[in-house]
Amino acid sequence: MATAQSHHHHGPKLLILGRDGILNVFRDDHVKAPQEWIPVEGALEAVARLNQAGWHAVVATNQSGIGRGLVDMSSLNAIHQHMIQQLAARGGRIDAVFLCPHVPEDHCSCRKPLPGLMQMIAERYGIDDLSRVPMVCDTQRDVQAAHAAGCEPHLVRSGKAAPERMSDAQIAELVAQVPGTQVHASLDAFAEWLIARERVASGKGGE
Repeated sequence: MATAQSHHHHGPKLLILGRDGILNVFRDDHVKAPQEWIPVEGALEAVARLNQAGWHAVVATNQSGIGRGLVDMSSLNAIHQHMIQQLAARGGRIDAVFLCPHVPEDHCSCRKPLPGLMQMIAERYGIDDLSRVPMVCDTQRDVQAAHAAGCEPHLVRSGKAAPERMSDAQIAELVAQVPGTQVHASLDAFAEWLIARERVASGKGGE
């Protein structure tokens, strides 16, 4: 039974998360030090719940602060070390962080909305079909990146998509531009939805 399941999945049960605005509170001035990395309420617990349900989480993030000289790699590594510790304290883990350090003027292929980071992730994990890989976003740019990569696009209403930053009408417009985008109130709500969908698919019904 399990072999049939894994056969069409090709690789682990993987999901891709944006970082700023999804795992940590978005800052207009970039997170420059570990103490500026503040978790979004309930987000780290949501990652732990997904991990417990067998999901591997990887982060795909634009960090142009590096290219702009606002953050250096050692600070970024310290920030991610802090993120990993905060997650571990709640029983969660991120398998890897894939990042684009470039500024738009570099015309790289890894800066979202381009799909380069997701393609690197697919390559690393030996996944030939990203359509079964949910990607959690908080911006139109990231939803477009998910779509370009062939991932399943999900928008959470935290970070830049929070109700105080984006109206319902703007959200509806975004979903119209990238059909198939699912909208969730939070990463926690997304986790609940994903776990419930899987339960239905596997025919388990209740607990």
